[in-house]
Amino acid sequence: MNRSQVFFTNFRTNPNENLLQKFRRLLERAGYAKLDLDGKFVALKIHFGEMGNLAFLRPNYARVVVDFTKERGGKPFLTDANTLYVGSRKNALDHLDAAYENGYNPFVTGCHVIIADGLKGTDEALVPIAGKYVKEAKIGRAVMDSDVFVSLTHFKMHECAGIGGALKNIGMGCGSRAGKMEMHSNGKPSVDRELCIGCGACARTCAHDAISFDSKKKASIDKTKCAGCGRCVGRCPRDAVYAAMDEKYEILNKKICEYSLAVLQNRPAFHISFVADVSPFCDCHSENDVPVVPDVGMFASFDPVALDLACAEAVNAQPVVSNSILSSKKSTGDHFQTMHPDTNWRAVVEYGAEIGLGSLEYDLIEI
Repeated sequence: MNRSQVFFTNFRTNPNENLLQKFRRLLERAGYAKLDLDGKFVALKIHFGEMGNLAFLRPNYARVVVDFTKERGGKPFLTDANTLYVGSRKNALDHLDAAYENGYNPFVTGCHVIIADGLKGTDEALVPIAGKYVKEAKIGRAVMDSDVFVSLTHFKMHECAGIGGALKNIGMGCGSRAGKMEMHSNGKPSVDRELCIGCGACARTCAHDAISFDSKKKASIDKTKCAGCGRCVGRCPRDAVYAAMDEKYEILNKKICEYSLAVLQNRPAFHISFVADVSPFCDCHSENDVPVVPDVGMFASFDPVALDLACAEAVNAQPVVSNSILSSKKSTGDHFQTMHPDTNWRAVVEYGAEIGLGSLEYDLIEI
């Protein structure tokens, strides 16, 4: 594969150009305007931030992309899919509340928010792919209904994937709740009997007659019948049905790549990452710790693999912030491995390149 181009600018400003203007200039130089946006529905995939976490991207950045898109005739909307874990974004109503409270509302961003997989995380499109691990990805329907896809990513560390970059934002972020279960789990869901209220919602959504109830009206799942689709996880009103979350981290990263392939294949796409407030954990946490390295800058590319690699290498080139959690750990020479030694962040870029999502060879073009 040919060398990709990754465009970069730091966060330095002057009286003649503020940070948002500089970000707009990055979009122009990186070629976003080359996409045919006129009359197209443009999905802007972003993480709205868990309530209590303040490391997520400011909505002002999203507004720049929205305005840039509208000026070229596009119809942008901000989107994310519901979470698998129990938190403030597990259904569309709570998710919208979190997005609005964190500033992602039409009055600030200039466009609407659409939760990609619907009210309960079950509105999904089944996307066939020739993956090694995934044959039919479960992607939030609103994402698949869009004509153009743009990822807007807060680049950070991640306790399972190693890095929380563009591919993580795309693959895991666009998966429905059942899709997230498929990526995170090597097995099939189970039932917490203490939480089960015997309402039958899980059984009604099961297409394989795998769920039954005992004399106390507590559900159980027959693993020999269960297909592992995960729809019962999204249907349970008490979060009594849960995923095993037992997939090996390296396989998790590869499944993320295959889900990214499902999202990106056969459609125009563009990718933006901010290496700022690089937190040691995902923005899905209800807290954020001190950034582990200094802020680096803004990156953009048509290639999500090269973009993730460029961001990771930029982070590894930074000194460790002295009062961060990373400063208390013995360095391995790789900040991500030092922070999360059981992970392998390189698996996501290497496998992404292997399946054709992008290139490990890139030119960094500073503006």
